Amino acid sequence: MTLLRDADLAVAFDHAARSYDALVAANPGYHSHLRRSVRRLGLGHGEGRRVLDLGCGTGASTAALVAMLPGAEIIAADASAGMLERAAAKRWPERVTFLHTPAEHLDQVGVRGPLDAVFAAYLFRNTADPDGVLRAVHGLLAPGGRLGVHEYTLSGRLIDRAVWTAVCGGLVLPVGSALGDSRLYRHLWRSVVEFDTVEEFAARVRSAGFDHVRVLPLPGWQTGITHTIVARHTDTAPEGS
Repeated sequence: MTLLRDADLAVAFDHAARSYDALVAANPGYHSHLRRSVRRLGLGHGEGRRVLDLGCGTGASTAALVAMLPGAEIIAADASAGMLERAAAKRWPERVTFLHTPAEHLDQVGVRGPLDAVFAAYLFRNTADPDGVLRAVHGLLAPGGRLGVHEYTLSGRLIDRAVWTAVCGGLVLPVGSALGDSRLYRHLWRSVVEFDTVEEFAARVRSAGFDHVRVLPLPGWQTGITHTIVARHTDTAPEGS
């Protein structure tokens, strides 16, 4: 199976949007881990901050930002109209705005810097050009601005790859197939296996012009599978720019 990209992936997420929240709710720690990753941005309560939630999906990452940064303005963006519709239908404070756009085209919907932080949960392995998106994010951040990535990025140990495949084969893929979304969930399994290890992704982040790059584990069954990667904007031009 070829990984889904761009419009094909957005359509697959559109179809899965109706049941997506119920499926992720079965993942122990899913929401608390997102809140932990937001705390790791180091923004305090977010007073006066502008934060972009890139790849917001049905709003789980947005809810984590709202809970942990009660003083921040939050711009939430996603390429899937179906997922975004689910997100926007929930109750939100006025400081939250939703935008329909792929991560690669933020400028086309009027997202302008400087931003104080960009938070991206489960996004980068699903982009066709993760380096390009990292460079675009770097360009939107103010000097000293924070990047927080919450992602399935394997440690490189064979046991972590085996656990991820076992969880997907035993739970995620059967449930996804029963819901009529086997194509999407098979993609999501393979997207983790074929993406960077966490150290390889951290190197991507450094190459995009960020420093103070830190790799932080998450607890529970996802140890070695899901990580928070946090970094800061520098004034150094990214490689290849």
